[in-house]
Amino acid sequence: MDFISNFFSNLNLEVILQLTSVSFILIAGPVIVFILYALRGDL
Repeated sequence: MDFISNFFSNLNLEVILQLTSVSFILIAGPVIVFILYALRGDL
């Protein structure tokens, strides 16, 4: 149990923000392509 608390205390805010931004970019890419396809827009 001590390992888990040490693991979460070692994760600083910068790493969390980087992972969040990377996951947002990976999710936003296909979503934008799907919206353009649904609206019959030109890529």
